[in-house]
Amino acid sequence: MTQILPSSPHQDFENIKKLDENGIEYWVARELMPLLEYDQWRNFEAVIDKAKVATSQSNQNVTSHFVDIGKMVKLGSGSERKIKDYKLSRYACYLIAQNGDPSKQAIANAQTYFAIQARRQEVATFEEENKRLFIRQEVKKQNKQLFSTASRSGVRNFGKFNDLGYLGLYGLHIPKIKAKKDIGKDDILDRAGATELAANLFRITQTEEKIRKDNIIGEGRASLTHFSVGSKVRETIRKIGGTMPEDLPPALHIKKLKPSQQKLLK
Repeated sequence: MTQILPSSPHQDFENIKKLDENGIEYWVARELMPLLEYDQWRNFEAVIDKAKVATSQSNQNVTSHFVDIGKMVKLGSGSERKIKDYKLSRYACYLIAQNGDPSKQAIANAQTYFAIQARRQEVATFEEENKRLFIRQEVKKQNKQLFSTASRSGVRNFGKFNDLGYLGLYGLHIPKIKAKKDIGKDDILDRAGATELAANLFRITQTEEKIRKDNIIGEGRASLTHFSVGSKVRETIRKIGGTMPEDLPPALHIKKLKPSQQKLLK
């Protein structure tokens, strides 16, 4: 247990960890090098090269995990030369540790640390995807209820009715939402993450309840109610400092999640 406490060598890997503009963690090769007990770049670069090969063999994009951030430095003579350096993903660091000198205790520490981090990410991703699957199913169920209630209130043009709800929540009509997120002809909600789905679920359930409880009659009034509720949900997101739904990145299509998770949900 002492190997993974903050006072352990693993804390050093945490200290040099950085976050990019999207909140994604990364490490810099020349900062990682001394922690793995390499004192010469050429020796450490040989390990990096092995890790790159392993990345390619795993059908991963090498340049996504090993980003060249080499820079020009001044020499004592006044001339300049480029020194190589890399911005490394967690996966890249893991493979570097796996390809390092196994006799070094520092390598063993790194292997353990990045293996733990990788496992944590796997668990977090699995939980997030399960949450997304569950909310998507709820959205489908509640949307059917909303359309049934809207139909009884007199709605016939469900395309327009639906679009006004999106306009209220996203501030954009459906075609512009799809264009902004670059999702082609995919259903917006099939490409939405858990947070975006939750906002839509609230829009849907609250609209259905208001139309039903207030006994709203007429297509125009029902559609205006849908827009109004969507707008109020949007305003709530703004007030609490959340990310507007149109600015949330698209997720992998819901049908492309692991079959085991689809089965588990059912």
